This record gives sequence, structure tokens and C-alpha cells, in this order.
Amino acid sequence: MSEVRTRFAPSPTGSLHIGGARTALFNWLYAMNQEGKFYLRIEDTDKLRSTEDAINAIFVGLKWLELNWEKEVIFQSQNIQRYKEVVNYLLEKNSAYYCYASEIELQEMKRKAREKGLIKSYNGLWRDRTPTKEEQKIKPVIRFKSPQHGQTILNDLVQGKVVVNNNQLDDMILLRSDGTPTYTLSVVVDDFDMNITHIIRGDDHLNNAVRQVNIFNALGWEIPNFAHIPLIHDSNGKKLSKRNNAVGVDEYKDMGILPEAMKNYLLRLGWSHGNDEIISENDAIKFFSIENIRKAASRFDLKKLKNINSYYIKNTSQAKILNLVINLLKEIYEEEIIQENLYKLKFIFDDLIERSDNIKDIFLNSKFLFEKNIDLNKDATKIIDNSKKDIIKNFATFLQNINDWNIDDIENSTKKFANNNDLSLKDIAMPLRACITGNKNSPNIFKIMFILGKNNTIKRIKKYFL
Repeated sequence: MSEVRTRFAPSPTGSLHIGGARTALFNWLYAMNQEGKFYLRIEDTDKLRSTEDAINAIFVGLKWLELNWEKEVIFQSQNIQRYKEVVNYLLEKNSAYYCYASEIELQEMKRKAREKGLIKSYNGLWRDRTPTKEEQKIKPVIRFKSPQHGQTILNDLVQGKVVVNNNQLDDMILLRSDGTPTYTLSVVVDDFDMNITHIIRGDDHLNNAVRQVNIFNALGWEIPNFAHIPLIHDSNGKKLSKRNNAVGVDEYKDMGILPEAMKNYLLRLGWSHGNDEIISENDAIKFFSIENIRKAASRFDLKKLKNINSYYIKNTSQAKILNLVINLLKEIYEEEIIQENLYKLKFIFDDLIERSDNIKDIFLNSKFLFEKNIDLNKDATKIIDNSKKDIIKNFATFLQNINDWNIDDIENSTKKFANNNDLSLKDIAMPLRACITGNKNSPNIFKIMFILGKNNTIKRIKKYFL
């Protein structure tokens, strides 16, 4: 049995899409499962849409997910001459031809095809025709001579047997009039040259696969195994769109999702191992198989992703989580300020982790520890506006009488004050939390008061309850 080789071949037109990330993950996992190799190829022949920023975004996204590829990255733009050599070979063996059809002629063919309800729009006008001198003024494209009779059969590892009548297939363009190759051609050549054994990609490429099989056959090349996986839909069963969802891996990273959680969640979108929701990377490699990929489209559920992320936050080394939070703090605070207040963060870090399902929330909910003058969010402002200001003002004075500033004494004194004023503990704790942290919710308010210190605590209360 030959060595298994898979590849991820994105077009660099934006950030790494979560659908692309899952495709890369499945390719990587299958290669690891089979002790094979996983390659990265950048399909950048469309220079108008391919950008350096987009290419870098793909690199960053894959590295964040720790999907490491073999050796150097393959760039299609560096293989143009190779594609032309293959097309010349197809021309020599009469499997391709020059097409001089004008844009007007092509539009007319499409119109007639629509009227007749035909699937293919190009009628093969130039399959066996020599151009006149006038027609030679048109820069030709080079088309593939698709088989006109019989059927093309693709035995897909996910979709099963796919059969297409050849009379429905267009003579697809291999080289455009400017000499650039089309996707259909370059993919076939690259997969052959890279010795790719398994092509795992979205089922939106299923139509391309049938055409690519014919090119493989015309060239006399061995056809790789195809596995077309279902797309990821949104919660309403529609295609993921930027309008309604975050679609880039980088967006989820910025939300505070851990790469381990993202990989775990993407793995469960279309593949499963029993009823396991949490699957370690080692188990994923051990159990992954193409046969267990479902045919039906999966629905992206942000709530489930956050639940999985919450699990990983609570079960990942606290030192690692702390480092991620510190990195976010460094974006807005000087190193000296962070170091001066880091002990405060460590003191309530367990509480922050317990109540958070993403890294960003831990960061946001800890900012009050590093700021001298905190800003209130809307909820906190509303709580303070609706609180009994004179009572809280008196409470600030009452706090001055606590000699031993520890958590138990702070809590007991607060309860005593509430009882003496016919208030519930909530009546005191909510406005306290709002003016001390700037938020509606926080870890244990008495632990926070303790770690901030008496003077700082009273100062924050008096700022809003003078």
C-alpha cells in the first residue's frame, strides 16, 4: 500500500474560513491516522483576488490550530509553465483544442441552452474546426474534449457512487485566453505531481471532481481517492455568511476560543465517535476514519462551541490560561502595571475561570484589577442609578470600622450592616459589585474587596456614592 498523502488547498481570498479549517483538520487527521503526510498548497493563480495578507491569514490560522504541514508550501502560481506543458500534451493527443468563440457567440449559446433546458451551455463549436484569418484575431482559450458518450463514474468515499451522463458535460476551459490555467486543470496536475492519494474537500466541489476524473483519464494518470464532505450551515440550515455569523477562524480566536476547543468542535461537525462530545487529539487521530463522515450538512452552533471551550478552559493548565489573559492585558496596559497587580488576578483566577466560557471574558472581567478609575458598563450604571445611595454611602463609612481586613470579617460585617438596615445582602452586594468592578457580574465580591484593599474599596464606593 502506498503512503497516504492528503492536502489542504485553499484560495487565499480572505481569512481562514471555519469550513476550510474543518477541511484542513479532516485531511490532517486522516494523514496522521494512516501515518501519512499532510501538505499545504496555496491556489493563488487568481492574482486579482489572492493577496499576501490572505496567504498569511491562512498560515496563522493553521498554525493556531496546530495543523502542521510537510516541508515547504506549494504555490500554484509557481507552476504555470508545468500546466502549459500538460495542456500542450493534451493538444498533441487531440484531447484538447483551441476555441475562438467570441463573447457574443458564447452568450447566444447560453441563451439557447436555457431555452432548451440544457445543463451544458457550450455546444462544442470549435471541437473540430479551423479558424479563418478573421477569427484568428480573437485570442483563443484552450478547452478540454470531454467525452460525449457514456457515463463518468466517481466512487466517492463519502457520497458513494456518483454517475454523470457525459452528454451533460461542457468542454471546460483549461487555459484562458491570457494563458492562465483554470482551477480544474491546475488541481489535477498538482495532485498528480504531489502524489496525493486522498482528496478530502467540501461537497461543493463534487461537480468539479467528475470533470477532473476525465482529465486524469485523458492523461493516463491514476485517479486519487475522492471524499467530498458536507458543508457547514448556520443554525437555520443556510450557508454560513458573514452577515449573520463569524466565519473566520481568526474571529473565533479573538472571541477567546481555544484552538483545542475549536478543533474538537469542528471534528464533531460531520464526524463522530460514539456519543463522545470531548475528544482528545490523540483519540481523534486514533479513531478518525473517512467512513464515519456523515453525508448531511452540519449546523454550526455557537452555544455548543462555547460549552466545549468552557470545558477546555477548566481542564487546561491554569498557567497556560493565565498567560493567554496576560497577553491580552499587555495590549492595553504597561508591563509595570500588570506586574504590580498580577497577584490580584491570581487570587481570583479560579473564580474567573469557573464563570467564563472564553478567554476574552476572563480578560474583560479582570480589567478592573488593573485600573485606578474604572468605567461602568450599562448594567452596572443601571444598578447604581436604582440603588439606595444614602445607604451605600453610609456603608462606605461603616467599612472604615473593620480593623482586620479579611474575607470573613468583610462578609460578616456586610451582613450585619444589611440586617441593621432591614436590607437583603443582595441590596448591598449588587451596587457594591457595580461600583467596585464596573460590571453586573463578578467573582465573590468579598474576595474582591479583600484583594483590592480597604482604602481602594472605599475609594471606589465613594466615587459613585458621595
